[in-house]
Amino acid sequence: MSRSAAVCFHHVIKKYGDLSALKGITFDVEEGAFFGLLGPNGAGKSTLINAMSGLVIPTSGRIEIQGFDVQKDYRQTRRLLGLVPQELIADPFFSIRELLDLQSGYFGLTGVKQKAWVGELLERLALSDKSDANTGQLSGGMKRRVLIAMALVHRPKVLVLDEPTAGVDVDLRRTLWDFTKELHQQGHTIILTTHYLEEAEALCDKVAIMQQGEVKALDSTQALLSKHLYRYLRVTLGGAVNHLIAPLQERLVEKDLNGLVFKLEKTASLTQLLAWLHESQLEVVDVSSRDASLEEVFLDLTAEGSADAK
Repeated sequence: MSRSAAVCFHHVIKKYGDLSALKGITFDVEEGAFFGLLGPNGAGKSTLINAMSGLVIPTSGRIEIQGFDVQKDYRQTRRLLGLVPQELIADPFFSIRELLDLQSGYFGLTGVKQKAWVGELLERLALSDKSDANTGQLSGGMKRRVLIAMALVHRPKVLVLDEPTAGVDVDLRRTLWDFTKELHQQGHTIILTTHYLEEAEALCDKVAIMQQGEVKALDSTQALLSKHLYRYLRVTLGGAVNHLIAPLQERLVEKDLNGLVFKLEKTASLTQLLAWLHESQLEVVDVSSRDASLEEVFLDLTAEGSADAK
């Protein structure tokens, strides 16, 4: 394991009968990173996270958290890791504060300092006024906050957020973004899985894209974006579209009331595009260009993987 790595995956394989959920996953998550783990449903993200947290035992391979083996040194790795799962909490017996006190007790954490930390978590996650309520009285967004508080109660070095903003409103999503950014600035290593690709693009400095139990791409977010072979050009028109010649039809990705969007190879000439537009007898008012978003990179990579699997 590299000294600068917080989490190491060494050729991790997980099989369920004939199904290979993980096919030899190997990569490191650097200390202090904000790392995005992306992929379509069934890619193996949850299996990998569950293996890291000890909920799933790999068929073979090894996972280390700050140098400790997840299976051999499970007591140390449990203390180093905080997991916010996808599933919402539903406990009818305990209040939020009692749940956090219980969670603290699992790690042997008691006393004035721990109670102060629980109080701070309740305040920072806007749960103070609900601290005596049980989870059955909470909205989905509030339950999500409780899960985050429970994951942080033992001050873990590594925090795993598995779809933390799924099903929450825009205001809460931004609150959680701000809170996780602050945790990252304080030195926490954060691993995020999300289906909101703009979320990963805004937060993560490095990204792994998984598909069918394998890593399709692993690089810094900016490097993935810059390596993308295409750019996107929006053409604003002054009239109706009656005809598009074949090269334009092949590159058209969007059509709306304001105009057309084309996906063009970075090596292609803008002059050539304008010639095609002229040949199609279109009245061009404006042309603007932009690089691909992480969502577009993701869709291209996973589409390639799906095609290869057929």
